[in-house]
Amino acid sequence: MFETLDDLPEEGRLLVRIDVNSPVENGEVQDNRRFARHAGTLRELADAGHPLAVLAHQGRPGRDTFVSLEQHAEILFEHLDREVRYVPDTYGEEALEAIRNLGAGEILLLENVRMVDEELADRTPEEHAKSALVETLSQEFDAYVNDAYSTAHRGHASIVGFPQVMDSYAGRVMEVEYEANSAIQEREFDGHVAMVLGGTKADDLIGVMERVEDTVDTFLMGGIVGELFLRAAGHDVGYDVEGTDFFDEQWDDQEETIRELLDSYGGRILLPVDLAYEDDAGERAEVAVEGVEKEASFLDVGSETVEGYEEVVADSEAVFVKGALGVFEDERFSKGTVGVIEAIAKTDCFSVVGGGDTSRAIGMYGLSEDDFSHVSIAGGAYVRALTGESLVAIEALSG
Repeated sequence: MFETLDDLPEEGRLLVRIDVNSPVENGEVQDNRRFARHAGTLRELADAGHPLAVLAHQGRPGRDTFVSLEQHAEILFEHLDREVRYVPDTYGEEALEAIRNLGAGEILLLENVRMVDEELADRTPEEHAKSALVETLSQEFDAYVNDAYSTAHRGHASIVGFPQVMDSYAGRVMEVEYEANSAIQEREFDGHVAMVLGGTKADDLIGVMERVEDTVDTFLMGGIVGELFLRAAGHDVGYDVEGTDFFDEQWDDQEETIRELLDSYGGRILLPVDLAYEDDAGERAEVAVEGVEKEASFLDVGSETVEGYEEVVADSEAVFVKGALGVFEDERFSKGTVGVIEAIAKTDCFSVVGGGDTSRAIGMYGLSEDDFSHVSIAGGAYVRALTGESLVAIEALSG
């Protein structure tokens, strides 16, 4: 198992990897819960007197979100209430000079690490350790701290290269996320375990279902994935209509597996009994699944479905959430996602909410993260944790 900040020597200059990759709207980087989470780790280390240089990424080359980290430094400052210097360089002379001038408790944010070609190169951890990025920066610090759980599934230079050549530790976000998200594989539950599965990607959820079948008693389905399962169950839904392209390709790829899961899991898979859509007046309307003919896009599960899922949640010892049950960003179609999350919040069960943007619903609809055992900021890493797949960052830290 990896070492944590509890094992970190009291003194030393630290290189810290975080993940504050964020939406960018009209050139403006948007604040999100990742900044607040990582600010906690940075504050702890700075308060202990460590000089800190911080590595992070934003977007990918060629995309509109691929911008510098100058705005990220300003957002971190707002969360930390202490100066976060930014340097438009990652490991060149400008960066090295700024690093060497760091004093106790000072924080320096280096430039977007994905602007370094070596970062995204397809290499082994040992090969990444020999990159100019890793060889140069590793000489400037006493230890490396990886707090970027959200990228723990990425075999990039700044994630897996430094642990090959430096004393390395997991930051608080890495530690807490790993423990909570691995709970479904590591913990034993005496009572009923439910998993809420929604979102848009069938292959992700099928992999999760197959790996947790010995732990989860009931799967509560919704979203696009729920419609695909309804189609396999013989209902006239789960295919593309005008203006959509989510269903047919996934159906072609996953039909056989979905049918096999329905056949083998039987009553453990609960499917929506009603669905919601936008009527001609622009209002939310609901229709029973039984006998329906799909003519418009369904944007949420219906009220009867929500009530049934709430009952399952209320009787569960543990509930895991992966993916939204509807288009919760539109308040008209938030009833499924928010209703189930509210039901979880009212119980004292062990609960983990995560996967893509699902956790955003908590803040959007006035719920408190304190009502859940853990709210994950990870997407791909969360899926891999649920399925028990190894995470390269964890392997690197564990040595």
